[in-house]
Amino acid sequence: MTERDPRRVVEAVWRIESARVIAALARMLHDVGLAEELAQDALVLALEQWPRTGVPGNPGGWLMLTAKHRALDLIRRRATYERKLEEVGRDMEIRQEAAEAELDDALDDHVGDDLLRLIFTTCHPVLPAEGRVALTLRLLCGLTTEEIARAFLVPEPTAGQRVFRAKRTLADKRVPIELPPPPELPQRLASVLEVVYLVFNEGYAATAGDDWMRPSLCEEALRLGRLLAALMPGEAEVHGLVALMELQASRIPARTGADGEPVLLLDQDRGRWDRLLVRRGLEALERARALGAFGPYCLQAAIAACHARAAAPEDTDWERVAALYRVLVHVAPSPVVELNRAVAVAMAYGPERGLEIVDGLLDERALKGYPQLPAVRGDLLDRLGRHDEARAEFGRAARLTRNARERALFLSRAGG
Repeated sequence: MTERDPRRVVEAVWRIESARVIAALARMLHDVGLAEELAQDALVLALEQWPRTGVPGNPGGWLMLTAKHRALDLIRRRATYERKLEEVGRDMEIRQEAAEAELDDALDDHVGDDLLRLIFTTCHPVLPAEGRVALTLRLLCGLTTEEIARAFLVPEPTAGQRVFRAKRTLADKRVPIELPPPPELPQRLASVLEVVYLVFNEGYAATAGDDWMRPSLCEEALRLGRLLAALMPGEAEVHGLVALMELQASRIPARTGADGEPVLLLDQDRGRWDRLLVRRGLEALERARALGAFGPYCLQAAIAACHARAAAPEDTDWERVAALYRVLVHVAPSPVVELNRAVAVAMAYGPERGLEIVDGLLDERALKGYPQLPAVRGDLLDRLGRHDEARAEFGRAARLTRNARERALFLSRAGG
């Protein structure tokens, strides 16, 4: 295999450029599914031609140009060429020269707007959460159906159905491929950020399977977050989410031991944290602060920054962490946030105070199957010397989790 193997180049270019190509085609055709098909046609042509003719000097531009020509050919073949072009916003009489001008214009301009339209479309609230995630990974991250299935531990046909149903729903509901109007932007942006962070979290702490983490998903979420920050530089929460992901991702090298076993935050070797990601995360947090607003992602990033700035666990400003969680509970109330606040309160003011908060959550329906609830309670009981009760809680946590690595951790704490 040569150093510049055409097939590998095609795969790499596709992963990087596919979102831009699909976004541009979607703007022309107003159809996400059809845009993906034509983009993949260009990919097939690249796989056929590049091994014979060599990799072009601008492979991303080649893919874009080829896909655009195929889209233009498709438009020409339709029954009324003028009517189709009017549907994409052209109200003048169409001539061949004008069509070619549209093609050239699409190659050079609107890239940022096209990508934003595609992001807001794949993350549209009309889709269920799993559909938004699958479609976003497929169209914006360039993952194959097999890769999506492997990432979320579902059969490949299930992953394929999620993508198919999401595209069909967008078509059936006639969801326009456009940025939402200004009054709807905050709500729709929240959906976009939720999907990106959901992808990141599944990579950071896998809900099931044999691996505690899937770093590749973290990388894809970070790529999406950085793209959003570049396209929407005036949105504080976008920078807040990027800051949060950068700071959390910085810990990934220290989150597992030699055999892949989980290493919890207080036990991690902080010398293994990625200082570049820490610096980038802190810089993103400063950008968010400069914009004034301080929403839930910015608050979570500020909490992560407290850990990042502490050279050792005992140097952590736990009182500030607890105070930030108290604000977060008011800004984005949820039982999980309250459980996290309990941990911070226990570290700042003692396990008794933390246990009071945890015991107040025992009847929360949303936490009934959540393994972290008994795990946190077990840890606090253990610190209070109530070891038998702690072991029972860790045993309960082990029964609830679907992740093999996490189960082994809880069983070790339970003494089993």
